[in-house]
This record gives sequence, C-alpha cells and structure tokens, in this order.
Amino acid sequence: MIPVEALPSLNAALNGTSAVLLSTGYLLIRRGARAAHAACMVAAFVTSIAFLTSYLIYHYQVGSVHFAGQGWLRPVYFAILTTHTALAAAVPPLAIVTISRAARQRFDRHRRIARLTLPVWLYVSVTGVVIYLMLYPIYRRP
Repeated sequence: MIPVEALPSLNAALNGTSAVLLSTGYLLIRRGARAAHAACMVAAFVTSIAFLTSYLIYHYQVGSVHFAGQGWLRPVYFAILTTHTALAAAVPPLAIVTISRAARQRFDRHRRIARLTLPVWLYVSVTGVVIYLMLYPIYRRP
C-alpha cells in the first residue's frame, strides 16, 4: 500500500507520463505508425485513469491542500489552477469519444475530435505537474 503522503508525487509522475505518451503518440501518427500511436494513446488513457483514481483517493483522505505561495506567484498559480480544472473536466468525455471513434475505425471523425482532445489533454497533463511543483515546493518535500 502506498502511503497517502506519497500520492501527490505519484500523481505528478502519472501526469508527466501521460504528457510524454500523448506527445509520443502524436509524433508516431505523424510518421504513419498507427499501431504504435494507438498503443501510446491507450497507455496515456490508462495512465490518466490511474492518476484520477489516485487523485480522488488522496483528496478523499486529505481534503483540500491550500496554496502557501505569496506575491506574484499567487495569481499565476490560481490562473493555472482555474484553467487546468475547467479543462480537466472535459478530458474524460473527450478522450472516451476520441478513442471510441478510433476503435470503431471512424478515422475521419476520430481525427476531427482528436485535434481538440490532444491539446486539451496535453495542457491538463502538463499543468498538473506544474501545479504539483507549485503546491508542493521542493524544499518541503520529504
């Protein structure tokens, strides 16, 4: 069992992994490697599900974690958090629709929605890591 205090680091690692898989999947499809692209995108989806599960477990046990930063960093943090949170709510339905269209081989429709899904999902994954770094400063980590 993973200790609850380790979950934020796990969450950041899962978000970072998802971002790498999404970027790799994009590069693979640009090169015509469909099977490798599909594998990366499914792995990104599974990684994101693992993140969401871990995130919910952590916040169920700990509750809210308040940002301790001051000065100019405070509005920057909240701007990132606000956009991250709003877009994060869109990722699960976008990802499910995008993946299901590919699974049904509706590649014309898959491509259309993937053009929206990829940047939103990638932004949410990257800003998830940024939020972690801002919320849990390195000097406070065990």
